[in-house]
Amino acid sequence: MQFDLTGKIAPAFLLCFFALTMATPSISAEQPKSPPANAETTINEKELNAFIKAYVDYQKIRANYGSALERATDSQEKKRIEQEANTRVKRSLDAQGLSSERYNKIFATVNNNPELRQKVLKKVEDERKKS
Repeated sequence: MQFDLTGKIAPAFLLCFFALTMATPSISAEQPKSPPANAETTINEKELNAFIKAYVDYQKIRANYGSALERATDSQEKKRIEQEANTRVKRSLDAQGLSSERYNKIFATVNNNPELRQKVLKKVEDERKKS
């Protein structure tokens, strides 16, 4: 996946893995689903770092399970893959101390603040290099 520093960070689509399988050419093509665009929240550095790690984990989970979900032909198999992916996303958020609601609020704030978005995109790039 290309990393577009002028784009927006992709939303989590947490606990709804089916949305993870949508093919997108770059991060900038994806739009936040929740909360509304004018939502702002205060984010401390610890939460921001947790968000970044969860975001990178999410992208890995999406990459790992997305193709398997696309290849699955049986509805039971698709459901099993979705459940497994959702469990991994939830575990990742739990490990970072974030709820899906908090993650999505941080996500919306980052996407609505160009300066913060640039900072996060740089940190995401650094985190990807480490993992």
